[in-house]
Amino acid sequence: MSYITTYTRKHFDPVNPDPELICIEDIAHALPLICRGNGQVSSFWSVGEHCILCSKEAVARGYEDRLVLALLLHDASECYMSDVPRPLKQIMDIYNKQEKHLLDVIYTKFLGSTLSEEEERQLKEIDDAVLWYDLKYLLGEGEEAEKPKLHVNVDYTVREFKEVEQEYLKLFEKYTCK
Repeated sequence: MSYITTYTRKHFDPVNPDPELICIEDIAHALPLICRGNGQVSSFWSVGEHCILCSKEAVARGYEDRLVLALLLHDASECYMSDVPRPLKQIMDIYNKQEKHLLDVIYTKFLGSTLSEEEERQLKEIDDAVLWYDLKYLLGEGEEAEKPKLHVNVDYTVREFKEVEQEYLKLFEKYTCK
């Protein structure tokens, strides 16, 4: 079998992604069910929650809707490829190449094009800042790095995945490029 069956029952090949089969409902459903940090955290915190927090930070910084949506989608490939912890991901060249390709297909489908270098820089800045908070509050680490300033409140209260899924879909609808 060279495909995965998605929540909406599509047969999706993450190696040869067909944009027609990429569905926001699949992304919004899967990401709240995937735990950050490969599950090695003090309490459940989903990739979906992380993406929502990143997109809210982009709103708080006054970024354009396109970048807000890009931050909501920045881990969308993980709904098809799973999450891989950064230390391992750093040595997985083929995985990284495939993930970038899949993200480019996702961005093109939902944003109309891939991200510019400046958008990539802004996205990474927010993603890394939120990661610092994830490490501190979910693992008690990160003290050696300077605390980044966030413009939103960070609340690691565990929520039902359906609540996260619905918020993800509402944010997607609100910031979808018109």
